Amino acid sequence: MMAEKILIVDDDREMVELIELFLRNAGYTPISAFSGEEALEKAFGEKPDLILLDIMMPRIDGWEVLRRIKNDPEARNIPVAFITARTQNIDKMIGLSVMKAAGYITKPFSKQELLSEVRRILDQRGGGAQAP
Repeated sequence: MMAEKILIVDDDREMVELIELFLRNAGYTPISAFSGEEALEKAFGEKPDLILLDIMMPRIDGWEVLRRIKNDPEARNIPVAFITARTQNIDKMIGLSVMKAAGYITKPFSKQELLSEVRRILDQRGGGAQAP
């Protein structure tokens, strides 16, 4: 079975590199994007198994990226989890309830927190390979 592809979207290169390292070491195939525009291009082109999306980015923010993904018949079933510094409950509620994000991870996060949330989301969609 091929490693699951996970698109990481954040305008902070160090954050993307850190998440890439965590995911690669856990056996996933990370793909990176550093803007909303690049995120949409890669979401539609690469068809990742999961998108980890920052909210606060210049030009096209994470809310808008998720809205466009959900409006696209080809991409709407890709689960999206926000990874954000927005820690207020209202933001989390909007992300999960209104925007229908699959997860909401607040920065800073631990490697274990990130990987367990990734696994939970992938298992929920039935895409997670079970360990023997």
